[in-house]
Amino acid sequence: MEELCGVGATAPLRGDVEEPKQGSVLFLGGNEVKSSAVVKYSSAPPQAAFARLQEKTDLKLPPANWLRESAKLGPAGTTILGNSKKSKPFSSFGMAYDFIDSVGNDVDVVSDSENIKKLLKIPYSKSHVSMAVHRIGRTLLLDELDIQELFMRSSQTGDWTWLKEFYQRLIDQKWQRKKKSKEHWYQKAILSKFLYYSINGDGAAQPVPSTSEQHQEGPVSGDSDEAGRASWPAPFEMPSSLSEDPGASNQGLKNDFVRNILWTFEDIHMLVGSNMPIFGGGRYPAVSLRLRDNNKPINVLTGIDYWLDNLICNVPELVMCFHVNGIVQKYEMIKTEDIPNLENSNFSTKVIKDIAQNILSFLKSNCTKEGHTYWLFKASGSDIVKLYDLTTLCEETEDKYQNPFTMPVAILLYKVACNMMLKKNQNKKHYGTIRTLLLNCLKLLDNGRHPQIIASANYMLSELFQLDEPKKEDSTEFPINGNSDESYSEEEEEMPDSDENGSYSNSSDPPDDNKAVAIIKSVGELSVPEKYKSVHRIRPSCAFPVCHGTEERCRLVLNYVLEGLKSVDSSVKKEGDLPAADPSTPIPLKYEDESTSGGPECLEKQMALFLDKMGSFQKGKHSSQSGMIPGSWQYKMKLQLILKSSKAYYVLSDAAMILQKYGRALRYIKLALQCHDTYCCLCASMLPEVLVFLCQCLTLCGDIQLMLAQNANNRAAYLEEYNYQTKEDQEILHSLHRESSCQVFAWATDLSTDLECQLSISCKCYEAAYEILLFSNLKNRNPEQHVQVLKRMGNIRNEIGVFYMNQAAAVQTERVGNKNVSTTEQQLWKKSFSCFEEGIQNFESIDDATNAALLLCNTGRLMRICAQAHCATEGDFKREFSPEEALYYNKAIDYYLKALRSLGERDVHPAVWDSVNWELSTTYFTMATLQQDYAPLSRKAQEQIEKEVSEAMMKSLKYCDVDTVSARQPLCQYRAATIHHRLASMYHSCLRNQVGDEHLRKQHRVLADLHYSKAVRLFQLLKDAPCEFLRVQLERVAFAEFQMASQNSSAGKLKTLFGALDIMAKTKSAFQLIRKELVAESEQISKDKSSAENTLPNDSSAGLNKEEVLKLLSIFESRMSFLLLQSIKLLTSTKKKIGGINEEEVVLKTNKHVYSLLLRATANRSATLLERVEVILNLLEQLTQTSEASNGGIR
Repeated sequence: MEELCGVGATAPLRGDVEEPKQGSVLFLGGNEVKSSAVVKYSSAPPQAAFARLQEKTDLKLPPANWLRESAKLGPAGTTILGNSKKSKPFSSFGMAYDFIDSVGNDVDVVSDSENIKKLLKIPYSKSHVSMAVHRIGRTLLLDELDIQELFMRSSQTGDWTWLKEFYQRLIDQKWQRKKKSKEHWYQKAILSKFLYYSINGDGAAQPVPSTSEQHQEGPVSGDSDEAGRASWPAPFEMPSSLSEDPGASNQGLKNDFVRNILWTFEDIHMLVGSNMPIFGGGRYPAVSLRLRDNNKPINVLTGIDYWLDNLICNVPELVMCFHVNGIVQKYEMIKTEDIPNLENSNFSTKVIKDIAQNILSFLKSNCTKEGHTYWLFKASGSDIVKLYDLTTLCEETEDKYQNPFTMPVAILLYKVACNMMLKKNQNKKHYGTIRTLLLNCLKLLDNGRHPQIIASANYMLSELFQLDEPKKEDSTEFPINGNSDESYSEEEEEMPDSDENGSYSNSSDPPDDNKAVAIIKSVGELSVPEKYKSVHRIRPSCAFPVCHGTEERCRLVLNYVLEGLKSVDSSVKKEGDLPAADPSTPIPLKYEDESTSGGPECLEKQMALFLDKMGSFQKGKHSSQSGMIPGSWQYKMKLQLILKSSKAYYVLSDAAMILQKYGRALRYIKLALQCHDTYCCLCASMLPEVLVFLCQCLTLCGDIQLMLAQNANNRAAYLEEYNYQTKEDQEILHSLHRESSCQVFAWATDLSTDLECQLSISCKCYEAAYEILLFSNLKNRNPEQHVQVLKRMGNIRNEIGVFYMNQAAAVQTERVGNKNVSTTEQQLWKKSFSCFEEGIQNFESIDDATNAALLLCNTGRLMRICAQAHCATEGDFKREFSPEEALYYNKAIDYYLKALRSLGERDVHPAVWDSVNWELSTTYFTMATLQQDYAPLSRKAQEQIEKEVSEAMMKSLKYCDVDTVSARQPLCQYRAATIHHRLASMYHSCLRNQVGDEHLRKQHRVLADLHYSKAVRLFQLLKDAPCEFLRVQLERVAFAEFQMASQNSSAGKLKTLFGALDIMAKTKSAFQLIRKELVAESEQISKDKSSAENTLPNDSSAGLNKEEVLKLLSIFESRMSFLLLQSIKLLTSTKKKIGGINEEEVVLKTNKHVYSLLLRATANRSATLLERVEVILNLLEQLTQTSEASNGGIR
């Protein structure tokens, strides 16, 4: 809970922070000043009403409760005054540590209320001002800097001599530490007694002898002085105490204010510490209590003091008690807004506002460097205010640790960065600010003294770079700026406005003034509205380095990780028996030949050892060779740094994989796994996310080994990439080797020269990842990872299965003579089958129907290779289709059908569906062809074989899709045409050889005719199968001749004869294609002769088999000659008219003419193939014209 200051609510505990409530706007002296105050923390008890003292009460006599601890006064009860005018030098740091959320972002100033008042009174006061100023983000921390006290404490050590000399040249001689007068202590004493009387209530005063009174006053003054001195730490105590405990509060860094208040004055937000006692006043919710000598009027400085105190604490009333020589005279109530109008202390609130804004602008414009200590100095009685950068002056002369502010500033920078890191996911635009804070923190620290903070800061810097997502180079999030070390440029230190040259110029100043960063020439300028209205606004965000790619980002991360590891390692005591390692000596990356690595069997053993070790992590075993104590900060930090480096190397490996730099990718994943190995050696229990990451590493390693296997031709380049090492990688490995041998994953990351070994390693990587998911019960928590691993396992098993299958096919090809199937082949089949089977199970377990279908398809192909291996080898004349072949072909068919069932329908994956259909069609076709060509007549009857062939061919046709337009369509059409041709040939053969059953003969005749017609139609669609088309047509002619032989009537014979001639005439398209090929070939030969470069024969017409063409052409010529002769004989001898005498004579005349031309052409033995084809085309053209002229009468 929060309270509006002075309302009398119960004080919240420290840390109970809520959103501040806006206070009311105050109208003071006719000038509007906006002010609100919210208590962030209060240790004061509930406000008690003050006791109004009776007139004539003698304040020189101490009350009975004087200087006793009082709950009503809170901590102020133990001090002589309740509000020490002496501000502690680190008071702002104590507040900043407690309210870290406010620092660097929301708040402009953090300071003691006494320092705020002193600054705002500068134009009115002649007294000196000496303050230390530090910048953290956009927040300024202000602390009193008592130079003389600092010199007094450091005179014994001889430190700060440079500052003493510098100060002595600048010092205003009027400003000397004056001994406090007796009057001063007298006034403090009666004020203290007055406050105790006011909370005592009964007004009783016990007379005390004057000697006792003096005895009481003496120590009090000494205590006060000592209290001020004790707040300064010794220069070298601070770093050691803070490095062990960043939250140390015993060095004056404690927040010991009664109240911490978030005060908003106009547009300035301040976190202020105050110890002013606040009382309840009956009808008044809160009042401040003041004691005044009635003989001394209130001056402006006192009025501003009272007004600001009430404003800061939001107290609406001031109660003034007047006394004369310690005797109470009267009380007076003054409203806070009336204080500026009191007699003799009249001042303008608007001017105070202007002073505040000008001082803040001046400081923000010139205190630009985070981590630097600035000194704001005004000599007593002087009008000039100067600002010095003590850090720069100190660096020019002595050790930076002689500045007592160094460590508090470093710790605060670190704490603010830590706090912002906790919120980094909500607001990434702060990354640049966090990075600047940490870099400035590191500049202030020494590795030998503060290894813990340095290691932690470097780890946080590495955490700023996102490794698991692409870099968003968005100018709105990260301003593109190369100046990343400092968030503010050097030029910003002095950038005066054109009308402010007088204020900033130091040309006419004494020689030592050139050390000043900036100067206010006259305090009067601070009262001028917006005189220092700054163009030097602190930037809202700092530059974050733009990484031009993943590798650059990862290298930055690894650089920070390495610095962190160095800090950790340097802080761990060196053990005498630790093996000495030179960071500059490369640690060899092992590279083994297959001959020495032991192959897959050795891999199995290594895998078993690895999984056994992985199981042991669950039992909590761990060991550190360097002697780090588990639970120590070194142990925890090194674990985090190692894990971060592992992730960076993983991302580098993944990036190299995308670029196809597989040797580099393997080197990086090796480093990632070596980091992980060290992590496992140290870590007592593995977190689930770490195990998931290990799975990702092993999965990527498996991918890389697979790619290396598939790109074996670049092995030399990959080996070179693999063996390269950067100095940074060597140093990180050196740090890892302090804890572990880093050899647990050596089996997975060696670059093998053997293809089988690489595939096996890849498979084992996936299996290891899968096993980790299983025994860690991560399967259900990480379903995506589980699916990915299983998919890869299925894929690699398919690859290995195909590898063994191809090896078996190669062995089969090399087998010569009458050798039977070898044991090697059978073992390869078994290995291949086993891999396919396991792969199918992997894909089926994740419902991946498509990939399961592909593996079933490959298994079908393996069965076909087995069938081919079992074909009889005696010789073609004895060859028969064996039962083993039939068995394996049927198994293949079963696997293809399973693949189709796995897919369900074509829409699931059209390409795979079409592929499986094609393979199934091919298997049926091959089996039918073999049965037809090598009929197993010794085991089966002819009719049964014909039936089986017919069934197989029809099934092949069923799975041969001739209609779908695709790249495979011409192949399907050719296959279908061939099937129809073979079936027609079979029925034709049956018809020739069959005797008896007329019904069966008729059926065969119809089927033969049907299949011939379909074969012709399909071959006609193809533009590259003229020979096949010609052969089918010639078989149809032979079929017609066979039919004609069994016909008795001349009319029937003539009809069949003309039908056969018509079939021959339709071969014209085939001959045209043959002619086109032959012409192209002759043109190519003539070109080759003219150019001596290419003399390869038949280059363009490699698809045309000339021997086949010659053979078919000879048959065609003989059959055409026979048919023409028979037609001439029949037409001459028959008396019957065919559609009129004229038509019969025309046909007869044409046939005779064509026949004579054909006889002459065949008699010419010297004619080339092209010339013979030309003759045939000419003859077919004449026959076609005659046929068309007769209008179909012949038919």
